[in-house]
Amino acid sequence: MAKKGAEEAKSEVLQAVEEAGGDVDCENRLEIQAQAQQQHPYAFHVSGPRNVPTINWRDLINSTWKDGKYKRTVIACFIQAVYLLELDRQESRSEETGLAPKWWTPFKYKLVETLIDERDGSIFGAILEWDRAAALADFVLLRPKGAPRAVLVLRGTLLKSPTIRRDIEDDLRFLAWESLKGSVRFSCALKALRSISDKYGSSNVCIAGHSLGAGFALQVGKALAKEGVFVEAHLFNPPSLSLASSLRNMGEKAGVMWKRVRAMLPSRSAGGDGGVEEVQSSVTLGSKQWVPHLYVNNSDYICCYYSDDPVGAEGSGGGGDNGDKENAKPLETNTNMNTNTPCAAKLFVFSKGKQKFMEAHGLEQWWSDDLELQMAVNNSKLISRQLKSLYSAPATTQQSPAKRPAAAM
Repeated sequence: MAKKGAEEAKSEVLQAVEEAGGDVDCENRLEIQAQAQQQHPYAFHVSGPRNVPTINWRDLINSTWKDGKYKRTVIACFIQAVYLLELDRQESRSEETGLAPKWWTPFKYKLVETLIDERDGSIFGAILEWDRAAALADFVLLRPKGAPRAVLVLRGTLLKSPTIRRDIEDDLRFLAWESLKGSVRFSCALKALRSISDKYGSSNVCIAGHSLGAGFALQVGKALAKEGVFVEAHLFNPPSLSLASSLRNMGEKAGVMWKRVRAMLPSRSAGGDGGVEEVQSSVTLGSKQWVPHLYVNNSDYICCYYSDDPVGAEGSGGGGDNGDKENAKPLETNTNMNTNTPCAAKLFVFSKGKQKFMEAHGLEQWWSDDLELQMAVNNSKLISRQLKSLYSAPATTQQSPAKRPAAAM
């Protein structure tokens, strides 16, 4: 979100009304509001991306969506739109004067559904679909290759009184248990993602989120992947720190120390510890592997731990010594995931030296022109722990992709 508060823009509207004499008709009031919205800090032309290519007929030949920077920019703008949908609702802005639509219409998408938290009536997500009519108006006859038919977008914590209580409640849920399944937002988002996957096919669907929304997107996408349905996922500043993971890390360190002590003791039998090998065996989901895209900033203590402890640094996986822990050398991944291949994600790391937390955790950085990212298929311990349940569950508990409707694949 932009740094300047929305309350300032609201006061500007009131000041403009007072300067007009306080007694203005409805038409003039709407005009004053429209003028104030033009200068609002969250207006697309004020804080949105610059130099973004316009979708046109050339995309039929060479799709703009093939460019990773363009895709990241557009999806980040979609997430910003969900934040603004809730702010528009709170501040009683109409569809005509709302800030949110300006963040999806330039990219030829339209709003088809909002996800409502039944606890407080707030908007925490939205489904955006390719707007064929708007595209045809600009002579774009077909949807560009790589552009999703539908995108499920989830916002993060919004520090505004009408919704802050429920947002913080889910933040604490993740902090305590590293799971969001108990939240009403999880079931609502999973239902929405399953619906559009069945309607358009999983290869034409994308899920995205920022901060807390990225946590939901990761767990909802993983839940659907367990059913054999893989959707593209883009997660900005996903939460990586929890009490559960901290306790687990302490247990793992204690386990490593105990193994070292046992290795120094005489062995009772030559059979070894078969239980460890049993846990490490895994079951593949057909020939596919779900690989979400994670965007993290090393100055953001909420998400920075995803770039720590790469598997292989201590000889426990592929990759060896990477030198620079921030993915200087990309790690290879096997799409036909075998029992020894660690879980992976495409990790995009932004490191700009020391930054203030709000800047490092903000969404605006992901569409900036001077953004330089390091990318690798990263097999960190945290990513492997987040995703290993996809590949370690017994085969009988996983639903075969063939059992899903044909449109879902």
